[in-house]
Amino acid sequence: MSGWRTWLTDPNPASRGQARAGQIWLAWLRIRRNNLAMAGLVIVAVLLLMAAFAPLIAPHDPFVQDLSRRLLPPGTAGNWLGTDDFGRDILSRILYGARITLYIVALVAVTAPVLGLLVGTVAGYFGGWVDAVLMRLTDIFLAFPRLILALALVAVLGPGIENAVLAIALTAWPPYARVARAETLTVRNSDYIAAVRLQGAGHTRIIAGHVVPMCLSSVIIRVTLDMAGVILIAAGLGFLGLGVQPPLPEWGLMISSGRKYLFEQWWVATMPGLAIFIVSLGFNLLGDGLRDVLDPRSAGK
Repeated sequence: MSGWRTWLTDPNPASRGQARAGQIWLAWLRIRRNNLAMAGLVIVAVLLLMAAFAPLIAPHDPFVQDLSRRLLPPGTAGNWLGTDDFGRDILSRILYGARITLYIVALVAVTAPVLGLLVGTVAGYFGGWVDAVLMRLTDIFLAFPRLILALALVAVLGPGIENAVLAIALTAWPPYARVARAETLTVRNSDYIAAVRLQGAGHTRIIAGHVVPMCLSSVIIRVTLDMAGVILIAAGLGFLGLGVQPPLPEWGLMISSGRKYLFEQWWVATMPGLAIFIVSLGFNLLGDGLRDVLDPRSAGK
């Protein structure tokens, strides 16, 4: 173990791979010292495990209805979080709902940041009329509240999980474009960019190979912090019946179906609401920790 640590912390790395491994190791040491970030990492890790092993750890089938056991309170033998109005086990539905939540988060995370990164780096690199056109387009999307714009898009596209993901992604990309543009403006006139340009590299190679990597840390931080908002918008669409459709165990849809029992059978809506709260808190805590680690301005703090 000490040999690996010596290799990772070598001030004179022998290769690019060793240098990158050393940076990752130092970043891990910094985030490990941040208790709140570690708490967020644990919550996100639990979400991943829930999604991966839901069929193994769920005590019941989340789709099987048993009207003789409807609206059982938490703590009932075999139904630790109670049952809903169709007698379905709430714990099992929350565990399977983690899969849907993670599916939505993953799809948005690989679409919206990529689009925003492309728009922002191109606008910042070329400037002029290209920058003006792309940024005015970004401003148009930013002028609408994300949830309202997502509702309008889903109303046009139709309800469903794929359309919900598309609507969320189309409303989530503008902040990434702004972040990428700001980072690009700081590096486009750097000496190393000029050196690469003098070597004959084209615009595409410069943007993809030298500008985009400089923007990745800021975008990753923004992605992690935005995941809580993505979860809330997806839950909002499900609550309004425009996202995931029954009988899938999506958390927002579960809250919607349980709102009419909120005063007497409070657990039907409260349990999925707590799941949304805890997971959103986990992503926010992890995002704050990653910002402290990846932000070069905090490297000396």
